[in-house]
Amino acid sequence: MSKRTSKRNSYLFLFALMVGIASYFAYTYFILNKVSLKNSTHVFLFIEKNDGYTELLSKVESEGLVENLEAFEWLASRMDLEENIHPGKYRITNGMNARQIINLLKYNKQEKIKLSYNSQIHNLDEFVDYTDLKLELSEDEIRDWLDDEEKLEANFGLNPGNALALVVPGVYEVSWAITADELFKVFREKYRRVWTDARKKQANALGYSIPEIITMASIVQSESGIASEQAKIAGVYFNRIEKGMMLQADPTLKFANENFDAQRLLNEDKEINSPYNTYKYKGLPPGPIALVNTQAIDATLNYKRHNYLFFCAKPGLNGYSDFSINYEQHRKFALAYQKALNERGINR
Repeated sequence: MSKRTSKRNSYLFLFALMVGIASYFAYTYFILNKVSLKNSTHVFLFIEKNDGYTELLSKVESEGLVENLEAFEWLASRMDLEENIHPGKYRITNGMNARQIINLLKYNKQEKIKLSYNSQIHNLDEFVDYTDLKLELSEDEIRDWLDDEEKLEANFGLNPGNALALVVPGVYEVSWAITADELFKVFREKYRRVWTDARKKQANALGYSIPEIITMASIVQSESGIASEQAKIAGVYFNRIEKGMMLQADPTLKFANENFDAQRLLNEDKEINSPYNTYKYKGLPPGPIALVNTQAIDATLNYKRHNYLFFCAKPGLNGYSDFSINYEQHRKFALAYQKALNERGINR
């Protein structure tokens, strides 16, 4: 064997050795070096909107996701993680290695947040508190959007006084790091799917605006969850408005007094000085008293035409009501209902 051949073989050997060492290093740090959580199957890594590469690395280290941060950073730099940071919530599971964590972050494979809005949200304070709790968005950011008259008018045809109407009940899946503009765009898309041209025409034919129909529907929905009853109850309220009578809707008193779970209202509840007190003020209150299901909107738009001016829950407390044309008849039903409450010990 010539000296030249021997020297070349030596270089090849050294090269192979270096490759082997590098491979062992990579295997040790990026494959064997896996996430090991003691008390859970996963943790969540939250990357905020203003987080940069340094903050990301700091959170990876503080969460104890890697044993060797330098090794993680070495691989991250070669996988261009610094140029591909996406804010959001990421699920890191037991057994993941450095490459898998980096791929999760780099390719924005984040865990979506489920926002569940239902009729149990009665006012903007409850809406803001719940949304603030679930997302990175601050309470101030949400309130600023809801107080912006131009944005509310342009996107929903609403104003700060009836802004609750923009939220259609349901489950929304969004990024934890969503911006306020992005969040309300999601609300707008669902709102517009509900308020089709057909429903707009129905509201217009009745002589009511969309916000007014939503407000009426929120009262109707709060009276009963039964669609056929809702249509009949809506008919009562439309009749009362047409005759210049006050609505005298008990759910608006619950809203005004913030006693949403009350099963029985007292005369003192009627004394509150609030625009939502329909025992004091004629017409509809300024805005909805709860988030409104599409069913209640349709029941209101397609309300039952009749001559009833009063209704009262049946003594069976089954969601149905007794309807009356005059107060004398209504009074008899009301006394039967109050007797049923007394027998059940329902005082509030």
